[in-house]
Order: sequence, then structure tokens, then C-alpha cells
Amino acid sequence: MGKFVITKRSNGEFQFNLKAGNGQTILASEGYSAKSSCESGIESVRKNAQDESKFEKKTSSNGKFHFNLKATNGQIIGTSEMYESTSTRDNGIESVQKNAPDATVEDQS
Repeated sequence: MGKFVITKRSNGEFQFNLKAGNGQTILASEGYSAKSSCESGIESVRKNAQDESKFEKKTSSNGKFHFNLKATNGQIIGTSEMYESTSTRDNGIESVQKNAPDATVEDQS
């Protein structure tokens, strides 16, 4: 089962990572100035992860593949790691869709 992990960056901002059952980070958030905003970001991921159209598939300048998860307003709420192929990127999307809705929240901030 997946989990969201909230941490505090050295600059004081909060961020969350969605981790799959194996502990691998499958989605990382931006930095938030308030913990409540970070928690709202988690809820947005839970809601938007079920909508295939909210995933933006991208190719980086170095030829690797990644994706962004966007909210209804078009704002990016999470970014994946870099993948070697489109199939592994697509597996990452499936993992977010599977893990996000029921993921627990672990506050390490």
C-alpha cells in the first residue's frame, strides 16, 4: 500500500512524496510555505489521480521520460522521476493511480 510522506525542506517549505508499497517515490510535490497547503496538495492528488487526462506525459531534453499530474486548474501538483522508456513511465502513472486514493499520510516534518 502506498503512502504520502510529508517532509520539511532546509528552506522551511513543506513537500510530499507519494511512495509505492515498495518504498519507491513515484510522485513528488512542489514546496509549500504552509503545511495545510501541502495537505491540500495531497488531497488534490487523491482526487485527480483517477483522471487519466490529468497526467501530462513529457520527454526531457536528455531523452528520458516523465510525467506531471495536474489539478483541474492546470497547475502541476506532482512530478515523477525520470524513466528510461515510455512503458516504464506509463507504469509509473498506473502506480500513482493505484496508490494515491488509499495511501496513508506519514508526517516526518
